[in-house]
Amino acid sequence: MNVADEYRYNRLTWEEMNEAIAMQKVVILPTGSTEQHGRHLPLEVDAFLTGSVCLEVGRRSPEQVLVLPPISYGLNLHHIDFPGTIHIEPETFIAFGLNITKSVAYHGFKKILIVNGHGSNASLVDLIARKTVLSTNSLCAAVGYFSLATAAFNKVRDTQVIAHSDELETSLYLYLAPERVRMDKAEAGDDVMGKYMSSDSTGNYPVRFNDFWGRWTKSGVHGDATTATAEKGKIIFEAAVSGLIEVVDELRNWPIAERSDQHAQPTQSQIHW
Repeated sequence: MNVADEYRYNRLTWEEMNEAIAMQKVVILPTGSTEQHGRHLPLEVDAFLTGSVCLEVGRRSPEQVLVLPPISYGLNLHHIDFPGTIHIEPETFIAFGLNITKSVAYHGFKKILIVNGHGSNASLVDLIARKTVLSTNSLCAAVGYFSLATAAFNKVRDTQVIAHSDELETSLYLYLAPERVRMDKAEAGDDVMGKYMSSDSTGNYPVRFNDFWGRWTKSGVHGDATTATAEKGKIIFEAAVSGLIEVVDELRNWPIAERSDQHAQPTQSQIHW
């Protein structure tokens, strides 16, 4: 096998992994969820969409990345009133993700990128990335793939809200796997909105607050899926993939400098956090 052409972490043998480490590929960890996505989309949405974007980055830049199998579960207790949703406690999620990134760092990879596709994981993957940097000699960063596609989506969108099972997610899923979308059941839904906060805590509100979805929706949709199309999905996909390739390139070339200790007196170096 030509290791430069293999972008799937788990397809390498341990012997081939030594070559990938020497090449210093960026290791990508996709994170998603298994949760309700309305009546028209399957439970796999977040994990499937994130994984698809990451794997396409690998296909286009195999010499630069290795893509790990995704973490397909996340913080989801707020969706638990809808059948099928799987919830992972935040402390468990952080510990599990950190065990993965520290393992990757242990073997000698210097650059790790967490690519998230589930909104409620955002603060958790940020913490995993920070804790990885502080406990290893590697750099770890986190990004939501959808943030890389927002500008492109804004040019074709017909609806105002980007939230959950909405125009964006449904369009992307229609592009990638249209046979699994029940567009005849697609619908629109809003959360409860105030001056400073909303039930779903969307980005246009300064106060973060997320209520149980069973208190304010019976559809499980926030946004409007009815205007979704595969054509929009292709635009979202291409923007996310190309943006992520640029992120990988920047992270891959980011310098890791030696630390400089400014203490004038001896420190208690036996203390560990």
